[in-house]
Amino acid sequence: MLSEPKPRWLTVEPPDGETYQDLKGLFNRLNLHTVCEEAHCPNIHECWGGGTATLMLMGDVCSRACRFCMVTPGKPQGAIDELEPENVAFALSQMGLTYVVLTSVDRDDLPDGGASHFARTIRLVKEKNPRTLVEVLIPDFQGDLQDLRKVVEARPDVIAHNIETTMTLTGRVRDPRASYWQSLSVLRNVKKLDPRVFTKSSIMVGLGESEEEVAQAMTHLRLAGVDFLTVGQYLRPSARHIRVEEYVPPDRFERYRSIGERLGFLYVASGPLVRSSYRAGELFVKRAVEKDQKGHQSYMDAAAESHA
Repeated sequence: MLSEPKPRWLTVEPPDGETYQDLKGLFNRLNLHTVCEEAHCPNIHECWGGGTATLMLMGDVCSRACRFCMVTPGKPQGAIDELEPENVAFALSQMGLTYVVLTSVDRDDLPDGGASHFARTIRLVKEKNPRTLVEVLIPDFQGDLQDLRKVVEARPDVIAHNIETTMTLTGRVRDPRASYWQSLSVLRNVKKLDPRVFTKSSIMVGLGESEEEVAQAMTHLRLAGVDFLTVGQYLRPSARHIRVEEYVPPDRFERYRSIGERLGFLYVASGPLVRSSYRAGELFVKRAVEKDQKGHQSYMDAAAESHA
């Protein structure tokens, strides 16, 4: 077991500031959940202060029990807030965010895994906030292609699904229903359903994986057509969660970034405090603007051609 204290590069300031407090109050009034708070994200002040937030749909009880996740596992028993899509869209209209990430707990108890709820929320957010870019971080919907189609046809700007860890560690880290190959299939099928949509995934490190295994996972993601990648340090939320095997030093994160760029990801965010939705707005907009400024054809068309 790792006994050394957290290194200095994992130290962050506690969340504070006017923007942070305003958003926290608004979310509480509308009974909205955020992954930023539920997962104790270390970057909450940076993202909320910079115009990005991650809202968690369909409650705060997950039907799966991954060994790394802080979200409460349990049996939601079909309960869902039908007003949530409207409340999310209204909240975002009051916030002036440039980029929002919509994610959810796993809801294997629902007939379509919550796909229709996702789709309705996306459409309402787009309708009421036409200038806000929408990323969705989705569950695997148990591999059901028709459920996935519902989300894709709602036309979010980015669809993310996380493989979380390497192939060899998946069985120890994730819920038994969360397959490494099923997750890759979800990402591949998004591109098949709509080659123009950007896709994204995330890998945690510090769980005992080797550099070669991380490089292998990156290669599998690129073969599935994934555009954006984040790599970050796993931090143990509590004593009941899987332990940290290593605090990965910054120079290795830099190597992972270089590997990812060589493999052809359009953007790689790799660092100790990077999380799945870390600075998501910058990740998307930065690449799109760079392409347009160079006088190339639109970034969307280029992405579609590369995956056609």
